[in-house]
Amino acid sequence: MPRTLPRAFLANLLGASPDWYKLTLAAFLLANPLLLALAGPFVTGWALIAEFIFTLAMALSCYPLPAGGLLALEAVLMGLTSPQTLYDEAAHNFPVILLLLFMVAGIYFMKDMLRYAFTKILMQVRSKIILSLVFCFAGAVLSAFLDALTVTAVIIAVAYGFYEVYHRQASTGKCRLGDEAGLDDACRRDLKEFRGFLRNLMMHGAVGTALGGVCTLVGEPQNLLIAQEMGWHFGEFFVKVAPVSLPVLAVGLTTTVVVERFGLFGYGHKLPAAVRAVLTADNARREAERTNRQRASLLVQAACAVYLVAALAFHLAEVGIIGLSVIVVLTAFCGKTEEHQIGQAFTEALPFTALLVVFFAIVAVIHDQHLFAPIIGSVLSLSGKSQTAAYYLVSGLLSMISDNVFVATVYITETKAHFVELFAAMPGLGLDGAELLARLTDTRLDRAAVLAGLPAEALPQVTAALARFDRLAVAINTGTNIPSVATPNGQAAFLFLLTSALAPLIRLSYGQMVRLALPYTVTMTATGLAAAWLLL
Repeated sequence: MPRTLPRAFLANLLGASPDWYKLTLAAFLLANPLLLALAGPFVTGWALIAEFIFTLAMALSCYPLPAGGLLALEAVLMGLTSPQTLYDEAAHNFPVILLLLFMVAGIYFMKDMLRYAFTKILMQVRSKIILSLVFCFAGAVLSAFLDALTVTAVIIAVAYGFYEVYHRQASTGKCRLGDEAGLDDACRRDLKEFRGFLRNLMMHGAVGTALGGVCTLVGEPQNLLIAQEMGWHFGEFFVKVAPVSLPVLAVGLTTTVVVERFGLFGYGHKLPAAVRAVLTADNARREAERTNRQRASLLVQAACAVYLVAALAFHLAEVGIIGLSVIVVLTAFCGKTEEHQIGQAFTEALPFTALLVVFFAIVAVIHDQHLFAPIIGSVLSLSGKSQTAAYYLVSGLLSMISDNVFVATVYITETKAHFVELFAAMPGLGLDGAELLARLTDTRLDRAAVLAGLPAEALPQVTAALARFDRLAVAINTGTNIPSVATPNGQAAFLFLLTSALAPLIRLSYGQMVRLALPYTVTMTATGLAAAWLLL
C-alpha cells in the first residue's frame, strides 16, 4: 500500500495498469505541448493519432477510455480542436450514439431466448463440422440484426455454463473452475479436449459476428455511421455492400468447414462422450424445472426479435428508437420493472459509447488540422479499381491494429470532405458542394429526384462522382469490418471474448486467438479484396 499521498495518486493513476504503460502515457502527455511549440500543430496532431492508436492496441493493459480520453482532453486544451467541434461531431453522429445506448440494451433483454437457442444447438447437433458451421452462421445472422457484442456475450454465457457444469461434476465441487487438482487422469484428458472444443466454437461464433456484422447497417457501429453519412436505409445498405459481403460470407463459412475437417490451426477438437453425457443430463433437469412464466418470457422475446427484424428492414423509425421500443416491450411483458434490473442492460453499452465520443474528439483534431488530407489525396489520385482496392486495403490494415469504428469515422469523414470540394469545383450546379452533397445523402429526400433537378450538362459528372463516392464508402465499410478479424484489437467482439471470464478457463490467450483467426483473416481478406476489385 502507498505510504504517502503523492504515491497514492500515482497508484490510482490508471489503476492496475502496468507501470510501463503509465510511464508511457505520462511521457505522451508531457511531450505533446513541447512538440506543439517546436514542430507545430500538424506534426503534433499526427503524434496524437499514433499515441491514441497505441492506447487502442494496448486495450488489454487498460481500457482505452481513460488513457485515450486524457489525450483527447489535452488536445482540446492545446487548441488542436475545440469543444464546439467535438460537440458538432457528436451531434452529427447522434444516431450512432442512440444505436449503442438503446439497441445494445434492448438486445440484453433477449439474452434468455438467445441462450436457449444456442443451448439447443449445442445439445442436438452431434457432428462437429455441422455444429461449427451452425455456430458461425447463427452468429452471422444474429449479428446482422442484433448487436455483435451481445451475441458474443450470449455464446460466452452458454460456454461458461457448460464448462462450469462439467467441471463441478468431474471434481465433485472440490476445486475452483480453473483448477485441475481434484480431477482424475480421465477427467483431466476430457477437460483438455473440452477446452479445445469450446475454443473452436467461440472463435467460429465470434468470426460469424464479423461475417454478419458487415452486411447490415446495424451489424457494427461504424456501419450505421457510414450509412448516416451516405443517406442509406437498411435495405439500400445491404444491397450496396452485398457484392463484397456475400462472397466473403460464403468463403468464411467454407473456411469453417475446411479447418474443422482437416484440424488446421488448432481446430478439430471434439466434444468427449463423457462430457456430453453430463451436459445432456443437466440440460434435461433445467428443462424439467422451467416454469410457465419463463416459457411465456421466451415467447415474448422471440416475437420481439421478429418485430425487430421487420422494423429494421422497413425502416419504421431511427435505429436507436427501434431499440428503445424493444426495451419498453420486453421490460413490460417480461416483468423487468425495477430500476436496477433495467440499469444492468446499459452497463455493456455505456463504456463504448463514451469511448466513441472520445473517437470524435480525435476525428475533430484530424478535421481541424487537415491531417489526413495528404493520405486521402494520394489515394484519391488513383482511379477506378485501383482506388477502390487501395481504400479497402488501407482501412483494413489500420483496422487490424486499431479500432475499426475509429478508422471508419476518420476515413468516411475525410472522404466526404473531399467530395464536397469536388462538387464545389463543378461549374453551373446552382448549389455549393456542401449543400448538394447534403441533399444527395439526406435520407428524407429521393436521390433520383435531387439529381433530376440539376442542370442537364452537369448531371453526368455529378452522377459519376456520386457512384465513385458510393464505391469508396463500401470499401471503407468492408475494409474496416473484414481484415480486422486478424487481431482482438480490430473487433470489439473478439476483445470482449478475450477479456471475458471464460477465456482463461478454456486457455484462450491473445496469441491463441490470433492463430485461430489466421485462416479466416487470409481467406476473408483476400476474397473481400477480389470482390472490391471485380464487383464494385
